[in-house]
Amino acid sequence: MQEQNPETPRQEQPINEAQQRQENDPNAEPYFPDYQRPVQEELVYQWQAPSRPFKKHKRQYFTTIATIVLLLCLILFFAGQFLPIAVVIAVAFLSYIMATIPPQTITNSITTFGIRNEEDLYYWDEMGRFWFDKKHDEDVLYVEVDRFPFRLSLLIGQEPKETLTEILSEILINQRPPLTETERFAQWLQKKIPLDIDS
Repeated sequence: MQEQNPETPRQEQPINEAQQRQENDPNAEPYFPDYQRPVQEELVYQWQAPSRPFKKHKRQYFTTIATIVLLLCLILFFAGQFLPIAVVIAVAFLSYIMATIPPQTITNSITTFGIRNEEDLYYWDEMGRFWFDKKHDEDVLYVEVDRFPFRLSLLIGQEPKETLTEILSEILINQRPPLTETERFAQWLQKKIPLDIDS
C-alpha cells in the first residue's frame, strides 16, 4: 500500500505592513519623515542653436594652416620626434573638418536639474560662473563645470541674453573669469599670425 504524501502547506502571502498601516490609520506618521522624495525634472527654458560656432574661411586660411603644419613636421622630423608629427597631423585634420563641415542644430535646455546640452546633463551642483562672449560674430554662453571639458559653451542664436541671465543668476554667478595663460598666448599668437584675413 503506497503512502500518501502529506499536503504541501500553503505559503502565506507577505503582509504589506505599510499598506495595512495606512488603511488602518490614514493619519499615521510616515516611516521616513526626514527623507526628501525625488522630484521630477521640469523644463524652465529651451532653445535650438548650432552645436558650435562656424565660419566659412577663405582659401588663405587653409594655405596658412598647411604651411604651419608642414614647417612643424619638418622641425620635428629633423629633431627625431616622430610621435609628435602624428599628433600635429591629427590636429590639423580635425581643424580642417571643423572648418569645412557646418555644425548640426541641437536643443539646449535649462531645467530644474541643470543644463542639458542635447542629451548631456550638467547638474547645478557641478557648475560655477557663467558669462557671455562672441566667437565668429555669434553670441556664446559659457558655463564653468567640474568635469571635462570644464567649460560648457552654448550658442544662444537669437535668444535674448537678458532672459538667460535672469534665469541663470538665480543659481549661478554672472562673472567672467580672468584669461588663462593658454588663452593669453592664443590671443597673442592670433594677433601675430592671423590665419584668416577678410580684407
